[in-house]
Amino acid sequence: MAEAEPRDYRYERKFLIDQLDHHQAIALIKRHPYLFYQPYPPRYINNFYLDTPEMDNYEDNVTGAADRRKVRLRWYGDLFGMIGKSTLEFKIKRGLVGTKRLYPLDGFTLEEGYNAGELRRFASHPDLPDEIRLVLLTQQIVLLNRYYRHYFATYDNRFRLTVDTDLSYYRVSRHQNRFIHSQTDYREIIVELKYGKDEDLEAAHVSGFFPFRVTKSSKYVMGIERVYF
Repeated sequence: MAEAEPRDYRYERKFLIDQLDHHQAIALIKRHPYLFYQPYPPRYINNFYLDTPEMDNYEDNVTGAADRRKVRLRWYGDLFGMIGKSTLEFKIKRGLVGTKRLYPLDGFTLEEGYNAGELRRFASHPDLPDEIRLVLLTQQIVLLNRYYRHYFATYDNRFRLTVDTDLSYYRVSRHQNRFIHSQTDYREIIVELKYGKDEDLEAAHVSGFFPFRVTKSSKYVMGIERVYF
């Protein structure tokens, strides 16, 4: 996969909140001295997470490998039914910074009985680069997750925050899926602070306002451990 330009990489600081509800967390963000505002309305985000049969992506994320990635198929709105469009995302980490590579794909239908093997048909999409097509053929769908996201940003757009609630995780098998092996956490809230490489020193002042607990756990790792272990 082609290497991203250095300017494309950014930092993400993650916080796990379990002592406040989402109304309290959002009220606290709105009182931040950096004057965060909401540039977009909140929405549901849905993801199919992909991994190799050996779960290499999961293992790299658990062990904190310097170079690691997550591969997911993302769409917005309804979880089931006719999905109008989706995006294949490669989330790439190099040490403490990361970037994304996005590839728009066609829609599909997600319903009881979904065969995760249908993933392979996405590899035939004519706009996918050959290197991405080959990677996709080595992956399988292992997890479905969904959450409700609120968006915040400073007016100069140097710092962005997302607040994720109602986290749901579904186990996905290679063949027919009924999506009954699931867990939903209505109490935990994940806040992510996102900013460019040049803003790391100032980001300490931004995050220092919050009495939130820093976490390194990704939703992918959390989901795998909750529905498989």
